[in-house]
Amino acid sequence: MRVRDAMSSQVLVVGPEHTLRQAAQMMATRRIGSAIVIDPDSEGVGIMTERDVLYAIGRGLDPDVERTSAHLTWDVVYASPDWTLQDAAVAMARGGFRHLVVLEESEVLGVISVRDIMRVWAQQHTSTKV
Repeated sequence: MRVRDAMSSQVLVVGPEHTLRQAAQMMATRRIGSAIVIDPDSEGVGIMTERDVLYAIGRGLDPDVERTSAHLTWDVVYASPDWTLQDAAVAMARGGFRHLVVLEESEVLGVISVRDIMRVWAQQHTSTKV
């Protein structure tokens, strides 16, 4: 199976000036663990995860003051929609992260998470046992 078949194509996009609380509230409402950050003044696409919010709050930073731009990863590993799920899992394991932004050329197509991969693999495993 390919990344395009398992990824979430409905992604949350936030701006660099959203506060951590705003981003966290939007992620919580959608029950997702990451948000894509697109900054029109910079190149590339960043990602902010629930872990980034947790680390900031753990350091005592104010989530109503801190902006997403200061707490995200710009050095993102992007997945191709044509990668296999194993390719994505290997990239996640090597990088120590749980989300990959899926890009085709420079367009964001979606996000694939460890949860997406586990869901697909569990369904495949269950269907082979029936």
